[in-house]
Amino acid sequence: MTRTVSATTAMAGLLFASGAVAQQPIDQNAQGPAPTPPPPDQNPAAPTTAPATMQPVTVTGSRPSEDFQTTRGSIFRMGAETLMDVPQTVIVINRALMNSQAATTLDQAVRNVPGVTIGSAEGGTIGNNINLNGFSARTDIYLDAMRDRGQYYRDTFALEAIEVLMGPSSMLFGRGSTGGVINQVTKKPGIKQATELSVQGTTNGLVRTTADVNTPFGENNAARVNGMFQWGKASTIDNTNVMDFGLAPSVKLGIGTPTEITLGAILQHRKDNINYGVPPLNGFPINVPRNVNYGLSDDYTEQDVIQLNATVDHKFSGDLRFRNQTEFLWVNTSVRQTSGGFVGTLGPNFGFVQAAAGPNNTPYSAAPLNQLYIRQLSRDRNINDITLENQAEVEAKFLTGPVGHLLLMGLDLNYEQYTNKTFTRSGSCNNIPLVAGSVGCTPAGFTVGAGTPGNVASVPGNYASSQAWGLGAYFNDTMQVMPWLKLVGGLRWDVYSAQFGNSINSVNTVGSTAVPYQFQTDYFTSVRAGAIFEPTKEQSYYVSYSTSFNPSLEQLTSTTGSQSLPPENNEGYEAGVKYEFLNGNLSTNAAAFQITKYNARTANADGTFTPTGTVRVKGVRVGAAGRITPEWQVFAGYAYLDARIIQGITNIGGVGNTTGMVPLNTPKDSGNIWTTYTIKDTYELGGGMFYVGQRYANNQNTVQVPEYFRFDLTAAYKQPTWELRANVFNLFNTMYYDSLMASDGGRAVPGSGTTGLLTFTYRM
Repeated sequence: MTRTVSATTAMAGLLFASGAVAQQPIDQNAQGPAPTPPPPDQNPAAPTTAPATMQPVTVTGSRPSEDFQTTRGSIFRMGAETLMDVPQTVIVINRALMNSQAATTLDQAVRNVPGVTIGSAEGGTIGNNINLNGFSARTDIYLDAMRDRGQYYRDTFALEAIEVLMGPSSMLFGRGSTGGVINQVTKKPGIKQATELSVQGTTNGLVRTTADVNTPFGENNAARVNGMFQWGKASTIDNTNVMDFGLAPSVKLGIGTPTEITLGAILQHRKDNINYGVPPLNGFPINVPRNVNYGLSDDYTEQDVIQLNATVDHKFSGDLRFRNQTEFLWVNTSVRQTSGGFVGTLGPNFGFVQAAAGPNNTPYSAAPLNQLYIRQLSRDRNINDITLENQAEVEAKFLTGPVGHLLLMGLDLNYEQYTNKTFTRSGSCNNIPLVAGSVGCTPAGFTVGAGTPGNVASVPGNYASSQAWGLGAYFNDTMQVMPWLKLVGGLRWDVYSAQFGNSINSVNTVGSTAVPYQFQTDYFTSVRAGAIFEPTKEQSYYVSYSTSFNPSLEQLTSTTGSQSLPPENNEGYEAGVKYEFLNGNLSTNAAAFQITKYNARTANADGTFTPTGTVRVKGVRVGAAGRITPEWQVFAGYAYLDARIIQGITNIGGVGNTTGMVPLNTPKDSGNIWTTYTIKDTYELGGGMFYVGQRYANNQNTVQVPEYFRFDLTAAYKQPTWELRANVFNLFNTMYYDSLMASDGGRAVPGSGTTGLLTFTYRM
């Protein structure tokens, strides 16, 4: 292509226009996968008339690189026109950052958020298990602001951005959100014809290809299709092969008119080998080679996902808007999985002898690695998740005297259904039977790679079935009291009614803690309040208070405890500042906060639960995203978390008191930085660092996982219609633990070793 103006002149014009463009309403990727990346403060925005001063400026070449900065959110109910007007921290990982890092999964993308840690899969919880600010966010994942509750592993092929809202947010989202909310923003059709095709290959043998095709039809309509296929070995760890494909079609009608209708779907199939990690030994993850996997060759995690959504957005006028959104989600997860559960040795008869902890946390075992064995556990199940939800919202702008209002009112109706059929494989170690649920034993130092022995049968276990109904009514008012002062207040009332049943103990035997049937209805009122001080358009100072709640049957998976438990109550305080530098091209933020969970459910020695716990996290976070110069951009953050179990468990099976302990998988310090520099609009060099501090794999703090630094690099050669990008992950081959889970005393999953990736992208 040829340029009608120089790149320097075009960049100056685009930066000058950023303030005006930032006032436009967001419509994520309304332009489709355009060959030319969008200007700064669009992500990308809907087509509007450009400022008059920009009419003569035409750029037919490419920007040095896409922007990491995002100034507007997609969530309608936040009641704010820009992120500066939200009285809480909001971190956005957009498509530009994901492309630069070659992040293809949700877990990989959210590592850019300090204070986020990853949990590994366990028996009753499959898929993405993310901790946010020290609290589980497994049921706080959303897709276009609709609850994405299913147990599956999420891909980024159909996503435009990922928004992370920090702190309790039940007023906005209903139940959950103790540490915050993770919202996935899907790609939407736009009025510009565009196609983007990519193919990737890694040094491990993984091949991945994606397609993104946007086609307008009629005067104001467009269709868009995103597709993905990948096959091969996902990491340097043994037995981590995947075969996945997905399709995300969508249609948008009436683009730019008062009534816009969007219909979309995400269809995915995955058949993967998941690494369940290593068990602890002597208070740390057992020290074995990184590539070791204790699973069997016939293991698999197979998942099918059907997500359907419909949105009607009608603007009665510039001051009155109605939006209705409906979602259907079905997820089936079929798992035949073997994990390394416990460490031991072989006794005199060559049977497995589990190593036992000594008093006062003395070492479990002094045996050398070549004498240690792992008892393998079966974690087989078939899970079905169904979610049906409808949200209707009205936004109105009006004046009461000198006070301006941005009022949001909404009604949320939802239905959820869950079934889980478990299976057990029980085998032997050197022909000596093991306890039920143990498949076999294997040497601790290497991967055996064998399949399940032929004489080990799969025996059906418990069948859990549950369903829930929910209703939430809410309003939020953002009041412009003074030109420099906004007050935010919101209230939500929820009713959540759930029931579950189990096939085990169906006759309710006296003394058994397995409940055959339980029904519970919870009512809760959530609040949100804040004040925002904006002395100039570049500055925003705020304080806020918010609450949330977690019903005891929220995950629809409880199988023990005969009494109804009250909801966990959460409250959060936050004070922060948001500041834009360099003519709005670099956004920064800083905040201090405290989150407290009351009525926290704590496990008793008999497997039941009592609502006696209190967990508190005090913290500080800072972040920056945007351009330092037109060629140099950065995305960075740091979080300090002082997390404590204020009131814990008096005694859990003899393990000990958890009062005063640090919640599992909560590092005190974590941070990241990613930066790129573009030379002559063609060459891009960059890289970054991810740091996670020391943390514990259980709430008893008996298994410690060391801190780590991981360094990645990227380099790209760009042309107007194509791009060749190279990424190197874990440059120094650091041995680190990627995710943790409390199961089996505290398991840890090693991260992948040094891996290279090459991506070719073609746009037309």
